[in-house]
Amino acid sequence: MQSIDQLIVAAAADALEQGRRGWLCCIAETFGASPRPLGSLLFLDSDGNLTGSLSGGCIEDDLLERLAAGQLAVGAPEVIEYGVTPEENERFGLPCGGRMRIVIEALDESKLALLRTLASALAQRRVLRRYVDLVGGDWRLEERKVCEPLCLDENTLIQDFGPRFQLLLVGANELARCISEIALAMDYRVVVCDPRADRLQQWGLAGVELVGDMPDDAVMAYARDAHSMVITLTHDPRIDDMALMQALLEDIFYVGALGSERTSAKRRERLRLLDLSEDQIARLHAPVGLNIGSKSAMEIAVAIMAELTQLRARGSRRVA
Repeated sequence: MQSIDQLIVAAAADALEQGRRGWLCCIAETFGASPRPLGSLLFLDSDGNLTGSLSGGCIEDDLLERLAAGQLAVGAPEVIEYGVTPEENERFGLPCGGRMRIVIEALDESKLALLRTLASALAQRRVLRRYVDLVGGDWRLEERKVCEPLCLDENTLIQDFGPRFQLLLVGANELARCISEIALAMDYRVVVCDPRADRLQQWGLAGVELVGDMPDDAVMAYARDAHSMVITLTHDPRIDDMALMQALLEDIFYVGALGSERTSAKRRERLRLLDLSEDQIARLHAPVGLNIGSKSAMEIAVAIMAELTQLRARGSRRVA
């Protein structure tokens, strides 16, 4: 499965290759609440096809009206602000007091090679920074190691594109299914590992990559960069500890383990016996998830995904 950014970049490149005009629209600034986060993209082609989203639909409708009227950017990029008045907030479905600035770029064949380079980088889980000259419309791409927030000034839009977050779940059980449902909806790549073949055979959720590797091998294969997360869910130390031992050695975003406070304390003691340092063990989030009183599998999944969302918003790899 491709990330939404990959789908948008591919749609833009395909449209240009087929001779259609197109416009790349980006949320470049937000004030107050907004329906989509900073950096969200939408591609609109000359036939009115949309890929991506900027709002619940009303801003997209306005852009289609501008397209039909021939009022979308032609040369230099155009900056449009939505939500300036209470009436606009209501019309465009923006939260109370919310405003956003959208940068609209007209794309032509000169951008095709750059789009293909960007698509290749995303497929290879590399980070690229896009510099957009808002006066002339030219792009420049630059390799980066980590993504930083979008930046907009009077003359330049600077936007980082990186790999989608990937979540390796150890244990093909009901909780893994619930986490996977939410994570897939949030545009994560989800890999479920379980060395027990019968558990994988019972899995019924589409869109998830299933692997029967030993857990430490799965970590080395699927979770070795700063956009990766590992969560163990089996309650079996013979399985969970193998994954945790390897995951805590890797420079990844998040390592978590299901279990009570007592279970988590025992797990940390076992990890110390595996020659992990205190700093490495301190990276473990256990019990996993926010403490919101979760009981059912879906409630626990909500707590876990909420914690991941909170940490991503903070840009942190450590326990708060």
